[in-house]
Amino acid sequence: MLSNRSLSMHDFTPLAARYSYNEGMQKRRQCRKVAIGDDRVGRIAIGGDAPITVQSMCSVYTHDIDACVAEINKLSDAGADVVRIAVPEKKDTAALAEIINQTRIPLVADVHFHYKRALESVEAGIHKIRLNPGNISDRDQVNDVIDACKSAGIPIRIGVNEGSIIERRDKQKRMEELGAYFEGHRSGHLLAIMIAKLEEYLDIFHARDFHDVIISAKSMDATLVIDAYTEIAKRFEYPLHLGVTHAGTRETGSIRSIAALGTLLANGIGDTLRISYASDPVYEVEDGVELLCALDKRVRTGIELIACPTCGRIQVDLFTLVEEVKKTLDREISMPMKVAVMGCVVNGPGEAEGADVAVFAGNKRGIIYVQGERVANVKEEEILESLLAECKRFEAKVNRGEAKLGQKNVEIVPPAPIGELGSGAEKIASGDVEQITIGKS
Repeated sequence: MLSNRSLSMHDFTPLAARYSYNEGMQKRRQCRKVAIGDDRVGRIAIGGDAPITVQSMCSVYTHDIDACVAEINKLSDAGADVVRIAVPEKKDTAALAEIINQTRIPLVADVHFHYKRALESVEAGIHKIRLNPGNISDRDQVNDVIDACKSAGIPIRIGVNEGSIIERRDKQKRMEELGAYFEGHRSGHLLAIMIAKLEEYLDIFHARDFHDVIISAKSMDATLVIDAYTEIAKRFEYPLHLGVTHAGTRETGSIRSIAALGTLLANGIGDTLRISYASDPVYEVEDGVELLCALDKRVRTGIELIACPTCGRIQVDLFTLVEEVKKTLDREISMPMKVAVMGCVVNGPGEAEGADVAVFAGNKRGIIYVQGERVANVKEEEILESLLAECKRFEAKVNRGEAKLGQKNVEIVPPAPIGELGSGAEKIASGDVEQITIGKS
């Protein structure tokens, strides 16, 4: 059971060590801090000055214990801090105790329509409850859930979704007032309903003196998500769970999600997030982690890969090379070094300037640099093996204290385009192209 004592960063050191903060961005919105977890899996703070966490949701049936445990562990290995599981039926909540016992990460029970699933989840030892005001609105039922969570010391997320909010039968005047406030806004009516529904639901929690609350307000519309969370951030003091719901496939969902969540995070809004795809949830975690790393809100584990977008100048199979480099280094290298794979020498040196290890490819060869110093010139088929070897050597040097990440030793001197990486010399010699000399008549 979680206690109600005040929380400090000392309680969350293992998680906090994975994060960093970019002081150049908008100052983080301050809000309440709540805890999720227990003595066995550890406690995570959400809100206040706590690190921004990444969540995902299981895609398998919860009552299938083995499949559920396997997916939770897979999501945890990918970098998830919290995993949510659906409990639509009693056979799902009956499986929770064993699932909790076999996993090592805080779990959230996603409850819709039947409040007893929430009560059963609390009894099973779940670490957090998610309720939707759109489909559990009976005050007595909500009170029962609040009292159970308060007794167990676990938080509740109030999750308002565009697809499930309903017109309210009471307090209509307040919704009309909010509608007038947002008049002229493209989604003003939906904003009014979302905020009015949150206000109404929170009244129940306040009446029970329950404040371990997290709020979300999701939509498939990225602009509505930005506007909704911006307004909610002004009005409520609770931590915010960011997300774009029904975002679609990874191809489209990543654009919608990053557009909305990246904007909010850069403006200091958001305390935990889930990127949602109609796909393998591991991708949700990977992309959520990458988003936080890109915004300097999470310390990267493993390589950061830089690669040029390619053009008609490349003379190696760059697409295949980049994929093979990423797959191999993700598996072999745990240090957060920056690795650049460039297809030619035109933009390569500048784009790879901050890389720890870089390769410039051309004319079926690759020249490898380590912190600006040229170390190898290899055939195209040897690039991957040689690049991995140099990354491992560099990783070992850093571990021995002989080098530092991001510390360039010398200026990169790019190879000449007409020379070992270019076919220019051969083409000039054969008369296929004319040599152009700058500055001479």
